Amino acid sequence: MKVLGIIPARYASTRFPGKPLVQIHGKSMIQRVYEQSSKAAGLSEVIVATDDERIAEEVKGFGGNFIITGHHHQSGTDRCAEVAAALPDFDAVVNIQGDEPYIDPKQIELLISCFEDPEVQLATLIKKIQTEEELFNVNIPKVLLDNRQQAIYFSRQTLPYIRGAERESWMEQFQFYKHIGIYAYTYRALQAITKLPPSPLELAESLEQLRWIEHGYRIQTRITTIETVAIDTPEDLNKINVQL
Repeated sequence: MKVLGIIPARYASTRFPGKPLVQIHGKSMIQRVYEQSSKAAGLSEVIVATDDERIAEEVKGFGGNFIITGHHHQSGTDRCAEVAAALPDFDAVVNIQGDEPYIDPKQIELLISCFEDPEVQLATLIKKIQTEEELFNVNIPKVLLDNRQQAIYFSRQTLPYIRGAERESWMEQFQFYKHIGIYAYTYRALQAITKLPPSPLELAESLEQLRWIEHGYRIQTRITTIETVAIDTPEDLNKINVQL
């Protein structure tokens, strides 16, 4: 299988404008994401998808590949679809978060392994929830699975509800999972899901993957033990320094 890694990168972030160009220990964030992603054995090629010439010049400067996309995209998935449409020779696409400068290549390889099953069209990673803080944090999407590790539902709320038990004991009653936001799609599935209209569940939870489920798509998951730091705000750069 020929797999393309795409890193969506836009300049106009509300909470952190110019985020892909911020310097982290001598390299821009986008360069670090690109170099880490390129180490993944299952990727045939890595491309930065951006709508900004400044980011394109940065990628060009360190010898990376990029494609200029439109400004109209509402999500990284949409930006990936535009790039993939121009490169139909690839069988699948991995949507790599552009704000994780130390993403582990093993995460990408684990995600790609989902396509060993020829029926898989969409895939993502999940991780066991280890603390009550994670369990009840509405900013961390939770995932419900069926017996094939396919996602049934995603929610910002804590699901399932454990009836008859105090919240403090919920983690003893059930294995909860959180979503790790990296996706992979077959070429055909990617083009199809970006043409779907927004769905009621997606609008309610503000989680785009619910649109896919609500329209009948199945999302295969793999359990990872790895979680790297995402940089959403300037303050998050301190997390990198602490981690190093």
